[in-house]
Amino acid sequence: MEILRTLPGDDVRQIMWRYADRFDLQMAIQSARSIARGLVARLVADGQRNTHEWTPRKAELLTAFDQSGLTALYMDPEDGGFIAGPKNLALSLVALELAWVDGGSATCSLASNLALAPIHEKGTPEQRHAYMGGCVPPQPGEDRVVKRGAFALTEALPYIGVDTGVVSGRVRVSDWQDGQEPMLQVEKRGRFITNMDFATFVTAAVDSDDPRIKGSCMVILEESDPGTFDRGTPTKKMVHQLSSTCDPVLNLTIPASRIIGGYEVRDGVIVPNFSHGEIIGSVFHRTRIPVGLMSSVKLLSAVEPVIRYHRNRFRGGDAAQPGTPRFDLGLQQKEDALQRLVDVWATGEAGMSLGLAAARLADEFDPIERAKDALLAERGVVGVRAQMSALRKVQAQAIEYVELLNAPVGKRDEARFQELDADALAKFVGLDALSNVLIPACKLWCTGQTAVMMREAVALVGGYGITEDCPGFLFQKWNDAQLEATYEGPEAVQRRHLTATMNNPVFLASLHAWVRELKDLAKTRPGLGAGVLATGLELWAWTLDHLQNATDPEGRKLYHNKRQGVTFPLADALCWLLGPYFLLKDILELEAKGGDNPVVADGLQGLVTFFLDLFHVQAARGTGEAGRLCAELVYGFRSPGQKCCAVGDAECVGPEELAHFVHLRSKADMCFTGSRLSKDRAGLALSQVMIPEALDYPI
Repeated sequence: MEILRTLPGDDVRQIMWRYADRFDLQMAIQSARSIARGLVARLVADGQRNTHEWTPRKAELLTAFDQSGLTALYMDPEDGGFIAGPKNLALSLVALELAWVDGGSATCSLASNLALAPIHEKGTPEQRHAYMGGCVPPQPGEDRVVKRGAFALTEALPYIGVDTGVVSGRVRVSDWQDGQEPMLQVEKRGRFITNMDFATFVTAAVDSDDPRIKGSCMVILEESDPGTFDRGTPTKKMVHQLSSTCDPVLNLTIPASRIIGGYEVRDGVIVPNFSHGEIIGSVFHRTRIPVGLMSSVKLLSAVEPVIRYHRNRFRGGDAAQPGTPRFDLGLQQKEDALQRLVDVWATGEAGMSLGLAAARLADEFDPIERAKDALLAERGVVGVRAQMSALRKVQAQAIEYVELLNAPVGKRDEARFQELDADALAKFVGLDALSNVLIPACKLWCTGQTAVMMREAVALVGGYGITEDCPGFLFQKWNDAQLEATYEGPEAVQRRHLTATMNNPVFLASLHAWVRELKDLAKTRPGLGAGVLATGLELWAWTLDHLQNATDPEGRKLYHNKRQGVTFPLADALCWLLGPYFLLKDILELEAKGGDNPVVADGLQGLVTFFLDLFHVQAARGTGEAGRLCAELVYGFRSPGQKCCAVGDAECVGPEELAHFVHLRSKADMCFTGSRLSKDRAGLALSQVMIPEALDYPI
């Protein structure tokens, strides 16, 4: 049987991650890789992570981003960019290339885009042109300085990022002359604000402190505005030191035209067109994705350094002579070293597949969302409640749409599918339900599990793992993962989001379609691992339905937004299952199309076999974790006096309503069949795969 020959390269990833036909993305990736494995690696190797301050050496990153075109990646062509349309996948791929070496460099690249995101999503045309175009590096003949932004949301002192709904920044009317534009006084203190050392403008969330201004909004503050633009002291963080982070103090006078999205004047009151919450919702809905991928890619980047360390472990000693297993394999003679690395790699692959599926979905979703907005505006449907009412009316069509979308192409009603695909509202509701689960799931699971598994990667290189010159910067990446878990909202925020979205009937229609797909695959290709994942998804769906209808011994409903001891573990259980599902989709894509690429075709069978073994390992792990969590929730809220199971001895004969759960749990356990054999094969492949003579960046 053919096994893995070499570590997967660009040709493999382009097929799996669906950008083989995107030359623009391939060039952006190469630019990011050149910076990451050149300048960024040198900065880390030279100890630039050992200081909190933004230094001239670190500032070289900005010049490199400008010269490579990465600064303009977020911009539309009319504003000086080079990629038309949505850019979620592009930003994600660039972020993961930078994070392959150092997470702080990726944050430095992304933070300016985050500052622009409120303007891009909700800004007026004039605001978009002025700031999106202004952030593009000047072209030959232009006499201007590139704008650089920072994003200031909350400043919940003394802590950071406590509640995005609490905004203590204040805005009031400073001067309002008849017939002239109002002037606003803005006070904003920030904590943990990225890019502040060099920002020329800040997009800030503020709340009204004046009866002449209604509600909250976001505003644009410039360093040249009258007042105080104090960048503040550097945050004494222990991670992501290649990004600038400060605690600024801002007290500035600005024209009302800097309210993002514009405003109206009603009865002498300034009414912003968008609240800060509406803007943040549209921004964070997408910007969470690259952060999740920044974490997951750390695990993939750890594979080669760990293999190299294991093989070289005993070389140089008298007992390890060339040609002996001890010399050639080192620690890879032992099954434990191989199989623990399989777990690291499988987790990384699942996270990457989930995150990139979310990025591609976001790119597909963006134009649908704009089409929906235009259609509702044309029909005169305005206001959040009116729009929600209109969208609820097409829920049945949306469910039908996602069922057809997930059906095999040759077995679905193609005419009906095309009809629904052209229905902007039905398609929006269908894709919105899916994105509302995949995006927070990506952010929650990728960052959380990376933090756990990077500890395993560090442990696999022993004492070397906690040294500054550890190959692959593994210790720094482990530390960085702790911060990334809090970016764009910590775990609790993502779990709350999932609590409100994972029980959506439209999403559940997709999930049940996945179960049918996996069961069909399990019949045609037994031993693949599709069966264990199908059972895991069924088990989770049954548990959700049970919890929505069950109560605790005191009669209180279990599935409730305040019962986070119920909803949060159930959200975690779902995330364990999503990663393997999308990993399998990526592998099947590689299997179907890899033969068309001459580079990939040679050795394709070994690649596919190895990846399928990784999938089987991760599907079993995910189903096991999900099953454990579901069992705790189903049985854990039953009082000791209640019978606890549906099978067993005379002292433990349970109610009929749990019989199907017990059946699914037992079935899931039996579906683990072969998963350890897959791990054995994957471990053997790791002991034989070829790797380059040296890492392609310092240390």
